[in-house]
Amino acid sequence: MKIGIVCYPTYGGSGVVATELGMGLAQKGYKVHFITYAQPPRIDLLSENIFYHEVTPTKYPLFEHTPYILALASKMVDVIKYEKLDLLHVHYAIPHATAAYLAKQILASEGIKIPFITTLHGTDITLVGKEKMYAPAVKFSIESSDAVTAVSQSLKDDTLAIFDIKKHIEVVPNFVDLAQFRRENKSHFRDAICPNGEALLIHVSNFRKVKRVDDVIRIFTKVNEQKPSKLLLVGDGPDREYVESLCRDLGTCSDVRFLGKLNAVSEVLSVSDLFIMPSEKESFGLAALEAMACEVPVVSSDIGGIPEVNIDGDTGYTCKLGNIDEMAARSLDVLNNLPKFKANALAQAKRYDITNILPFYEKVYQQVL
Repeated sequence: MKIGIVCYPTYGGSGVVATELGMGLAQKGYKVHFITYAQPPRIDLLSENIFYHEVTPTKYPLFEHTPYILALASKMVDVIKYEKLDLLHVHYAIPHATAAYLAKQILASEGIKIPFITTLHGTDITLVGKEKMYAPAVKFSIESSDAVTAVSQSLKDDTLAIFDIKKHIEVVPNFVDLAQFRRENKSHFRDAICPNGEALLIHVSNFRKVKRVDDVIRIFTKVNEQKPSKLLLVGDGPDREYVESLCRDLGTCSDVRFLGKLNAVSEVLSVSDLFIMPSEKESFGLAALEAMACEVPVVSSDIGGIPEVNIDGDTGYTCKLGNIDEMAARSLDVLNNLPKFKANALAQAKRYDITNILPFYEKVYQQVL
């Protein structure tokens, strides 16, 4: 089977899932063609079954903004025709599903049939989908897909609540590759960060306001007052400057390390004791699942799809959004009972191993074909 995958080539959850899915399919012998405007960060182009097709929109003086959706649809048509793809799997309703529909209609006029599957990841529904300007396009793109999947039950419920969707939505959860995300012996790194045996907390995100990285700093400050600790912040984004300023104001700079964007996230997770995720929007919580795969328990907010992954009192704790005191207290409880929580976190991650989730996507592919 030849499969086209369309995604945002970013470090965000949707881009990571789409890339890991493609690589997993390639390992099973499928020919996987990525179609996007830049090379996805985790893609392995040395694999004989993975191919990359770059979308390069041309800006015309007539247009104030580059017409990416037209360039993407045209590129889809080109790749489908000349690589003889069997189906498209697009991640995000707009613009990807919209472009896929346009490509499908163009090809139909030439007697070529191409089904497409749309996977909903979150902000295409909970953020963009709520905009009146885009809502009709989002709904139409979902309804026009040959199959639709959502990464959590929470996201499916949100989609049905926001739009009057008649199309069946299949819940296929995000996954983690346990061959890639596993706890490794990085004691030399751990000793360098925590020379006096301090606890090590970690947060990974794109530092947007919805991630509430400032809450991470406040939680850590309270934990550090009770138990000597260090904090690793992985990622970058618009809130980084504010968070750095907050560290200075709270006097925690010497105990906080900003590591920026990392490809080898599993290496820093391997030395960590606790993952903090106080987000106000998470359709699934992929970063938390990757932490669990490295035997790192999670203290998170109780919103969106996070409680489906992080089981309260078992793999860590889920707390009320913005409740700094509760999250700090729960963090201390986890740190004082690490062996139990670490074992439970790994057991939960194993349920979401890519080898367990891939067959669900394969079943959807067979259905649309």
